[in-house]
Amino acid sequence: MVSHIVGYPRMGPKRELKFALEAFWDGKSSAEELQKVGDNLKLSTWKQMVDAGIKFIPSNTFSYYDHVLDTTAMLGAIPPRYGWSGGDIGFDVYFSMARGNACIPAMELTKWFDTNYHYIVPELEPNSKFFYASRKAVQEYREAKAHGIDTVPVLLGPVSYLLLSKPVKGVDKSFSLLSLLDKILPVYKEIVDELMAAGVSWIQFDEPTLVMDLDSRQLNAFTHAYTELESSISGLTILLETYFADIPADAYKTITALKGVSAIGFDLVRGSKTLDLIRNGFPPEKYLFAGVVDGRNIWANDLEASLTTLKTLKGMVGEDKLVVSTSCSLLHTAFDLETEIKMNKELKSWLAFAAQKLLEVSSLEKALTNLKNEAFFSANAAAQASRKASSRVTNAAVQEAVSLLRGSDHRRATNVSDRLEAQQRKLKLPILPTTALGSFPQTLGLRKLRREYKINKISEEDYVKAIKEEINQVVKLQEELDLDVLVHGEPEIHTHMCYSNFNDIIHSIMDMDADVISIENSRSDEKLLSVFHEGVKYSAGIGPGVYDIHSPRIPSVEEIVECIKKMLAVLDCTILWVNPDCGLKTRKYSEVKPALSNMVAAVKIIRKQLIANKSELFSSLWKARTDC
Repeated sequence: MVSHIVGYPRMGPKRELKFALEAFWDGKSSAEELQKVGDNLKLSTWKQMVDAGIKFIPSNTFSYYDHVLDTTAMLGAIPPRYGWSGGDIGFDVYFSMARGNACIPAMELTKWFDTNYHYIVPELEPNSKFFYASRKAVQEYREAKAHGIDTVPVLLGPVSYLLLSKPVKGVDKSFSLLSLLDKILPVYKEIVDELMAAGVSWIQFDEPTLVMDLDSRQLNAFTHAYTELESSISGLTILLETYFADIPADAYKTITALKGVSAIGFDLVRGSKTLDLIRNGFPPEKYLFAGVVDGRNIWANDLEASLTTLKTLKGMVGEDKLVVSTSCSLLHTAFDLETEIKMNKELKSWLAFAAQKLLEVSSLEKALTNLKNEAFFSANAAAQASRKASSRVTNAAVQEAVSLLRGSDHRRATNVSDRLEAQQRKLKLPILPTTALGSFPQTLGLRKLRREYKINKISEEDYVKAIKEEINQVVKLQEELDLDVLVHGEPEIHTHMCYSNFNDIIHSIMDMDADVISIENSRSDEKLLSVFHEGVKYSAGIGPGVYDIHSPRIPSVEEIVECIKKMLAVLDCTILWVNPDCGLKTRKYSEVKPALSNMVAAVKIIRKQLIANKSELFSSLWKARTDC
């Protein structure tokens, strides 16, 4: 019986990587200094897993930005606009793809399945060329080996990489991303060969798209890929890892039949129905990596319930073929609960961050081999009971109020057109569209105060005073930039959504009945606007983002004007809000002020153009505005 971790957080217990990245991007530190921080975090993580008793320790899960972007670098699939002509992919090209630069926008950013992690979407076309361009996987394995730690290199699998990519804009709609599979498999073979030469005995291929609804052609791609790789992986033990949901029966049948795959990992937290598939037959020659410790949230596992599941699996596949694992990478959890020094003790007992989940995995593995830590399990059981009984969780007054709700209580009393008309009367504007934004930057001073308050270095009174001063600074900046500000009046519901496939859920978004929704648009090639071209009529306020806030790049006035014109082609000016893609929390004032100034200037240009329009419809609208 052994244990395994799918992946681990990268930022560090005190967000060391975040601060190192910001210093590097600001030109305050060198690439060597950034790499030193990264190397220290990798080593401390590997040692932490060794100390926790984890057998299968992952490597190549650390990233300076995103593991999918790392795979793009590994395959040399760099979009031509970034000017890469071969050789090492340095931080300049890497971060330009991730964040853009002064001249070139970043690649698309979108949700990693249904998590709040975002990945950089690969851009591919029929003529895309692939090269073994980044040896990060081999370098990390050797790095760990030099410290006496044998790891399992983790690679995003070839089929999932293609299915998570997007065709380059303008490519014929008949182009299939899977048509590139035979182009990337030779690169994967090179990587596997080099890993074997370095001494690797296990490799983990992450294929999370297996939990999606795939057609026969897509499932056949997995069979083809791992059959092709089989000759290269002779002598290696290959773990195929899935996560985030139940695996469909046809996908289960496909991967359990793969001869070159010796081990399969399943998410048995969100994929509870997968247990039935395993009960009905699991290949006796393969290892089962049982993901029973939840990697998706910060709650402590119910260890007794997890142990019961593992004992059932042990009876099915045998002790020598069962591995205790996390349901997915621990990337999606906080780093270490021990850093939370102010938290309520009862609440803290209910939680487990990544460091604590290592101990959960290890304790479950030991319990299956008759080395159960009774004190550890008893404390966990007490915490589970405390959480279930606590009024923080079970509040009779709330339950009673919910039980009295009727269907009509879920809808607002007024319709959206009436609310929109009232809202427009409240705005200090001559005419729409309206400028808006979600949040302003957090100054370094405020971040420092927050850290000092957290560790009791300053009083709550001083902290509140600093917040108020920050708010006053924001108000002054709004006035300076001539951003539209709502006057006091009836409350409105504004909501924000970013980086997802909005077109698939546009009708659900409309059913939310919010007064205004701001929504990511610029980073995804304005895909959102296509749903309005297809005839969807949106009647509430909507603000598709006009520029990417995850990039330091300052958009020009002309660029934003063209973006707004595209929106006005499908949206009425009376409902259009002009705003950045997301909140500005991560940006510096030196970036925010020119970007917002350009945004306001672009809106004023659009307003003048609308005023010059002599159509009857606009004239009546203009009259209504000026009358207000």
